[in-house]
Amino acid sequence: MDESNEIILQKSKRLTSVVWNYFERVRKADVCYAVCIQCNKKLSGSSNSGTTHLRNHLMRCLKRTNHDMSQLLTPKRKKKENPVTIATPISFDEGQPKDEYLRPKFDHEQQRRDEVVLSRGSGGRFSQERSQVDLARMIIMHGYPLAMVDHVGFKVFARNLQPLFEAVPNSTIEDSCMEIYMREKQRVQHTLNNLYGKINLSVEMWSSRDNANCVCLASHYIDEEWRLHRNVLNFITLDPSHTEDMLSEVIVRCLIEWRLESKLFAVTFDSFSVNEEIVLRIKDHMSQSSQILINGQLLELKSAAHLLSSLVQDCLEAMRDVIQKIRGSVRYVKSSQSTQVRFNEIAQLAGINSHKILVLDSLGNSNSTYLMLETVLEYKGAFCHLRDHDHAFDSSLTDEEWEWTRYVTGYLKLVFDIASDFSRNKFPTANVYFVEMCDFHIQLIEWCKNQDNFLSSLAANMKAKFDEYWNKCSLVLAIAAILDPRFKMKLVEYYYSKIYGSTALDRIKEVSNGVKELLDAYSMCSAIVGEDSSFSGSGLGRTMDTRDRLKGFDKFLRETSQNLNTASDLDKYLSEPVFPRTGEFNILNYWKVHTPRYPVLSLLARDILGTPMSILAPDSTFNSGTPMIADSQSSLNPDIRQALFCAHDWLSTETEEILPLSRQYAPA
Repeated sequence: MDESNEIILQKSKRLTSVVWNYFERVRKADVCYAVCIQCNKKLSGSSNSGTTHLRNHLMRCLKRTNHDMSQLLTPKRKKKENPVTIATPISFDEGQPKDEYLRPKFDHEQQRRDEVVLSRGSGGRFSQERSQVDLARMIIMHGYPLAMVDHVGFKVFARNLQPLFEAVPNSTIEDSCMEIYMREKQRVQHTLNNLYGKINLSVEMWSSRDNANCVCLASHYIDEEWRLHRNVLNFITLDPSHTEDMLSEVIVRCLIEWRLESKLFAVTFDSFSVNEEIVLRIKDHMSQSSQILINGQLLELKSAAHLLSSLVQDCLEAMRDVIQKIRGSVRYVKSSQSTQVRFNEIAQLAGINSHKILVLDSLGNSNSTYLMLETVLEYKGAFCHLRDHDHAFDSSLTDEEWEWTRYVTGYLKLVFDIASDFSRNKFPTANVYFVEMCDFHIQLIEWCKNQDNFLSSLAANMKAKFDEYWNKCSLVLAIAAILDPRFKMKLVEYYYSKIYGSTALDRIKEVSNGVKELLDAYSMCSAIVGEDSSFSGSGLGRTMDTRDRLKGFDKFLRETSQNLNTASDLDKYLSEPVFPRTGEFNILNYWKVHTPRYPVLSLLARDILGTPMSILAPDSTFNSGTPMIADSQSSLNPDIRQALFCAHDWLSTETEEILPLSRQYAPA
C-alpha cells in the first residue's frame, strides 16, 4: 500500500474519547484509519466503528512497552459517577483476519468507560471518596500538615498520578480526619469498656512556640493475653486563663468521657511537684465511684524520667558559669586551624590518646552538654597547659572548677546510664525501675557526704527532690519488684538495708503490709465477680449450669475460705524459689502461664506491672522543657488538633515506619 497518499486529519471536536490522544486519524482515499502513535499499527478509524478496538489495542501496546498503565487515558471531561468501574478488556487474537476486528460493534457504554483512568491496572476501580479517606489517613499517620492539600506541588503530583482525583480544600480534609478520629475512638472505647482488668492513666503537659499549653492523657493497661498497651485518650488544649488546679477537672472529665471511673488503678504525672489540690479532687471524685486503694497512693505517682530530667537541669544550672568557661575554651581551640593543630600537638605530648573531637553543645540539648563535658575532661591536661603557657587563652578553669566538672559529669553519667537502661524496652513494665532508682538513691546518699561545700550542697538539693519522688512512688516500685519472680521480697530486703540501715525492717514491713492490703482488696473483688454466674474469663469465674445444686456451697466456700486463700496465694508465691536470672526473661509471659496457680495475685500483677512509672520518651531525658507541638499543628483548631494527635496514636500500629508521638510532633 502506498503511504504517500495518506492524509492526516485534524481531530474533530466529535472525537471526544480520550483514546484519540494516542492515535493519529489518517485517511487514504475513502477509508479512515487510526494509526497507533506507539507502534504505528493501523486499525479502523471510521466514525461508526467505535473505540473499543482502539482501547484494547492501546492497553496491550502500552503494556508491551512498559508504560505506566495508571496513566493510560487522560479524561476530556470530569465524571460525576463515583466510584467508576473499569471495563475488562475484550480478549483479542492477533492472528484473526483484519476485517473481523477493524469494524467492531459500536458501544456507547464503552465510549464512556474509555474516559476512566486505570488507577489499579485493568479491571481496577477509582473512588474519589476512598482516595480522600486515604489522603486523610496519610496525613494523620505521618504528621503531615493539613495545608499540604492546598500546595501546588501536591496538586500537580496528585493530578499526574490520578487525573480523576479532584483536589479537595483544607476544610474537606479536616472533615475526613474528624470522621477517622470518631471511628477509631469508638473502637478504642469498645476495647477499654470490655477490658476486665484495671486501667492506668498518665498525664503529660505539652506546649507550642506560641505558648499554648496542652495536656496529653493516655491509658496504660495489660490485656487478658498479657500484652502491654498504651493509647492516647485526649489531647486537650488548655484555656489561656487555665490555672493549675483546673487540671483535676480535665482529668475527671476524661474519666467520665471514657467511662473509666470504676476502672482507674493509678495516675502518673509528668511533674514531680503536682499541686496537692489536684490529687485531692481526683481522690474525692474516685471515692464516689470506686474503691480507693492503699489510701490513694496510686493516684499520685510521678514519672521517673521527668525526675531524672529535672535533676540534670539542676546540675547544669548549678554549673552554669563553669560550663560557660568550658564553651569558651572549646571555641578558642577551634577558632583557627593553627590553634587546633597546636592543641593536638600539646595533647599528644601530654599522653592524651583520646579519639573524641571537641564539639560545642547545642543550647537546650542537655545530652550534648554532657558529651561536651565528658570530652573536655579527657583533654584536661592539654587545657591546663594552655592555661599556663598561652596568655591569649582567657577561658581557663581553676583546679577547683575542674574537680567540680569531674564530679558533676559523673552525676550526669549515672543518669545517662539509667535512662539508657529504661530505653531498652519500648514500653517497660513497672518492675524494671526499682533496681535503678534504688542504686541512684544509694549514690545520692554518698554524694551528700562530699567534703566540698559546692558539691555536697548540689547533692543535697538533688536528694531533696528525689526524696519527694521516692515518698510517692517507692511503695509501688517495691511491689512491682516483689511481683518479679526473679527477685520477690528478697530484693526489697537487700536494697532497703542499704538505704535505711537500722530502720530497714520497719520500711520492709510497710511494703509487706501494702502488698497484703492490695491483695485483700483484689480478693474481695474477685469474690464479688465470682458470684456473677454469667462472668467467664481470667480463671476467676465460669458460666455454670443453672441446675447446679452446689452453687450455694460454692458461695459458702468462698466466704469461709477467703482470708485463707488470699494468704496462701501470696505466701505460696513468696515461699517458692526465685526464678533464675539467666537468659531472656519475659515477665508478662511468666504471669500468663502462672495465672491459674496464682489467680488473685495475677490480677494484682497485671495492674501493677501495667502502671506507667515513666512517661517521657527515653531519648528525651536530657532535653530540657516540655514536649513541643510541631508548628504546623499549633495553629489548628483545638478539636482538629486533638483528632490528629489521638488518631495518629490509634493508627500507628498499622505501620512500623510511623514515629513515636514524642518524635513525630516534637521538632528536632
